[in-house]
Amino acid sequence: MDLQTTIYLVVGLSFALYIGIAIWARAGSTSEFYVAGGGVGPRINGMATAADWMSAASFISMAGLISNMGYGGGLFLMGWTGGYVLLALLLAPYLRKFGKFTVPQFIGDRYYSQTASTVAVLCLLVASLTYIIGQMTGVGVAFSRFLGVSNETGIYVGMAIVFTYAVFGGMKGITYTQVAQYCVLIFAYTIPAIFISMQLTGNPIPQLGLGSNLVGSDISLLQKLDQVVIDLGFGQYTTTTAGSTLNMFVYTMSLMIGTAGLQHVIMRFFTVPSVHAARLSAGWALVFIAILYTTAPAVAAMAKTNLIRTVTPGVVTQNADPYAADSQIKYDERPDWMKRWEVTGLLKFEDKNADGRIQYYNDKSKSEEFKAKAEAAGWKGNELSVNADIIVLANPEIALLPNWVIALVAAGGLAAALSTAAGLLLAISSAISHDLVKGVFKPNISEKGELMAGKIAMACSIVVAGYLGLNPPGFAAGTVALAFGIAASSLFPAIMMGIFSKKMNKEGAIAGMLAGLTITLFYVFAHKGLFFIKGTDYLPLIGGPNSFFGITPEAFGAIGALVNFGVAFLVDKFTKEPPEHIQHLVENVRTPRGSKAVDGRHAH
Repeated sequence: MDLQTTIYLVVGLSFALYIGIAIWARAGSTSEFYVAGGGVGPRINGMATAADWMSAASFISMAGLISNMGYGGGLFLMGWTGGYVLLALLLAPYLRKFGKFTVPQFIGDRYYSQTASTVAVLCLLVASLTYIIGQMTGVGVAFSRFLGVSNETGIYVGMAIVFTYAVFGGMKGITYTQVAQYCVLIFAYTIPAIFISMQLTGNPIPQLGLGSNLVGSDISLLQKLDQVVIDLGFGQYTTTTAGSTLNMFVYTMSLMIGTAGLQHVIMRFFTVPSVHAARLSAGWALVFIAILYTTAPAVAAMAKTNLIRTVTPGVVTQNADPYAADSQIKYDERPDWMKRWEVTGLLKFEDKNADGRIQYYNDKSKSEEFKAKAEAAGWKGNELSVNADIIVLANPEIALLPNWVIALVAAGGLAAALSTAAGLLLAISSAISHDLVKGVFKPNISEKGELMAGKIAMACSIVVAGYLGLNPPGFAAGTVALAFGIAASSLFPAIMMGIFSKKMNKEGAIAGMLAGLTITLFYVFAHKGLFFIKGTDYLPLIGGPNSFFGITPEAFGAIGALVNFGVAFLVDKFTKEPPEHIQHLVENVRTPRGSKAVDGRHAH
């Protein structure tokens, strides 16, 4: 069976499985639609949480980012994993005990204010819609390469699949679909890694293969990779950082607290029957997540090695001179995987010196020794650009793995994107139907009416998500990191103060959320071309790229969170403290015994 037919078969079977589960587990009540009836077991919920949390960014982009960035890309591993631990230990059990469907509902009840709930909905919508752009982009990337359709067609098909199982199944359908998606994505990620680890190092365990010697060599994979990337003008793979140390620290913190503030992950802990079950499911989820996250650094390093070995044969295994003409492949003789990925536009070749060979060097290198050698060999600039998003998806093709493995990776990439997209869409839907329609505009709406409102909101959200995927805004690069930054700067502080500060009042929380969200969005957009006029000159709005101590926009969420906390406590100091019953409520939520049933009703 040829590759394309195999891909169609494997991906088609996975889609049929998701739709079948959705039909079997369709929601019949608001409780089933929002929290799957509150009766999901810890192991099942842990697996669904892992799938919900490991988005297209984790499956498709993370190893690619680490591959390009080297050591500095570890901030994604630290930030996202650390954030999950923070969520599991500090927030999830207490939110589960509160017994509400959504984060805005918790904020509205805790801060005894409909306005606070509405502001939380605003913050949630901005973060979730920003995040979902990345998921729809991931769907488009996977479809455009593996199903031989355009990026736009891929997004339309993805919208239709999510619509089928998310609108009809709600959280109940999504939960069991995500269990299936986890199984698909984890096998799709680990099986190619095992094959490639065996090829390069002879060790079938990728995590150990990362530190093992290359086959037929007395030098380790990482040592060889360090040598090769330096020869090509890149920074040393095992020591390069993402900008300054301060930026790396702030970036990691932003991802951590952003993870703990995203509703689509938090909502998963409302689906279990008790606080104890919430803690257990958090532990199980961490185990399931660790399988992929400990494999990612190995996948990244091995993909980088394979890419270089393809473009510059002999450099990895035979110590060939990377500047010699016979070390570089001719463009006309490029492998089939390059031809297939060129069609997507995510891999591009530009013959700058017209010699017909592919020269893959670093344009931004500061090494004079490298530049002298490369220019002496006729180099006039890097001729090959490889989008980070293709590293994981193309890796099995680069390594010439069997067709069924390549097809499995295609299904895994789509599973990762679709599972998180569904969770985000449910978070958006519940915020609109439960927190706005029922909480603000029609408090007396019937359960049937609320369920219908939820499904309509979900359908509309899918249309908006598809539109954003088809027409991403100018700041679309790094949208996943920006989404975490927005959640970090707006929702996380309000949740933390709501649980651990019984004296925090509604005025402080509202002011803090608005301040954190505003300053973070300002910093992001100010780096994307907003200017003011001074005389006849156009000047950057805040002084140029990364002007605040070299901190990048994607990392600014942690600074926004500090502003949120600062403004909240300052306003709280000069306004009336919360009512006595709210302070008792906060104390009761922190008592580690018992929990309310998840009924979604507001506290009084």
